[in-house]
Amino acid sequence: MPLDKNHEESSPRVVVIGAGAGGLACGISLKRKLGFRNFTIYEKANEVGGTWRDNIYPGCSSDVDMAFFSLSTDLRNWKESHGSQEDIWEYWISLAKKYGLYPHIVFNHMVTSAEWDNDTQLYNIVTKNTLTGEKTTTTAHILISAIGILETPRYASIPGLNAFKGSMFHSARWDKTVELKGKRVGVVGNGASATQFVPIISEDPSVEVLQFCRTPHWVVPSLRKAYSPLWRRLVSIFPFLKLLLRWAVFFKSEFMYGTIFANPMLRRLLTKLLTKYITDTAPKEYHDKLVPNYTLGCKRVIFDTNYLAALHRPNLDLNWDGIDTIVEDGILTKTGEHIPLDVLIFATGYAADYYPFPVKGNTEKTIQEYYEEQKGPKAYRGTTVPGFPNFFLIFGPNTATGHTSVIYTNEIQINYIMQVIQPILERKVLSLEVSVEATDEYNEKIHSRLNKSVFTQCLSWYRVGGTGKVTNAFPAAATVFWLWLRRPDWYHYSGVGADKWLKEQRLRQRLRPVLRLLSLGVLVLGAYYFRTLNVKLLRR
Repeated sequence: MPLDKNHEESSPRVVVIGAGAGGLACGISLKRKLGFRNFTIYEKANEVGGTWRDNIYPGCSSDVDMAFFSLSTDLRNWKESHGSQEDIWEYWISLAKKYGLYPHIVFNHMVTSAEWDNDTQLYNIVTKNTLTGEKTTTTAHILISAIGILETPRYASIPGLNAFKGSMFHSARWDKTVELKGKRVGVVGNGASATQFVPIISEDPSVEVLQFCRTPHWVVPSLRKAYSPLWRRLVSIFPFLKLLLRWAVFFKSEFMYGTIFANPMLRRLLTKLLTKYITDTAPKEYHDKLVPNYTLGCKRVIFDTNYLAALHRPNLDLNWDGIDTIVEDGILTKTGEHIPLDVLIFATGYAADYYPFPVKGNTEKTIQEYYEEQKGPKAYRGTTVPGFPNFFLIFGPNTATGHTSVIYTNEIQINYIMQVIQPILERKVLSLEVSVEATDEYNEKIHSRLNKSVFTQCLSWYRVGGTGKVTNAFPAAATVFWLWLRRPDWYHYSGVGADKWLKEQRLRQRLRPVLRLLSLGVLVLGAYYFRTLNVKLLRR
């Protein structure tokens, strides 16, 4: 379909799903990089912030230093190395205000479906008002999914889940109306969230906490610290220190990749050090349970937030017997023990391998059906999917690194998306779609690496259903992720009304290494000429 006059003159529209960190960063980039303003962000809640709005459990904070857990365009003089939920949420609200994003956001509206129309080259999008239930339809030339993978809380598949008569909730949807004081509280799970809130709720000796654990985690000593008034004063005087700190944290995270994920010898050494840390810090009675027997790095590493020390408290007990059934007044373990409870809190993570609503491209398949056909989520560079023109994912399959900042990887993806959508917004092309072959080739490359990595050596949320294909982890350093996504390979794309434009881009792509070589040759010849000239002048 060639570009006709109507298409050339029509004003393109972008719809972004979700006003969390990824959606806001995308809106900021549309404005700053492309000067584009005809976009709408649909948000199911009544405020921005995503996971940092929703996760209000006690002790919720970042695992990554805030110098690197913030946008590269908006560094801040943070009061502590690792921000609290409140501080991080406030940060994203302030950015939404700073960049004038609120007029672009439709709150209390969740996208329930989207379908590509080949004739109009538009997505037909259905949204639902989360307050009234009313449904409306809209259209967009470009659809960007920024719902991430921390969207749908996952409850453990335990018989009797609905039988419990006490208060029950997921840590990702913490119920502040439930009073824990003087109660017997059961916590299911011992991952990152649980290890943050369990030390807080168990500070009150009247709260009896029984934590039901299945698998131990490698626990790393806390690197958290409050910044001194002197440091914060220096940063306010010399703003470049924020950038230096960011680079320092980046290199530290890359070093972490090298020690945990890439180097078996260093990993073995670190395993011994962490084993000693766990046994030195935790009660002796739990040593045989708390030290994992699987390879360091194949599950998410837990940063200690006083969790191991809290295990010495008399009102905090760990139970490793396994849960057989949930009953009206508590839990029945697999050893037959009945444990009465007043409150039950699930800290069992998210459904990271499931896309929560139907999006259809130019085939009859939805995104989820495509994922299931491929035996798990699959995308090209974690960002585009064959059969879905003008559709993009932020924090898509195989983009989580396990060692670095998701804000950093989000920015890399968004920069890539901006390059792909620019010709669509400029009406040089109608639509662009990645090829099946390029997607398969990319995934063969990353899964070849993953099959040799630590990620396949245990059950984890990185894998489909915990045991299947690794679909959440990226198998290399963050620098590699940047290198692979720094610019599009236009040979991997086709599109409607795109033949002429793609031909020009592919020619430029072919010429780019030649021009680099010529530039290098000119520099070498120039250096040789000036060196020869200097020698002649000296001889005179």
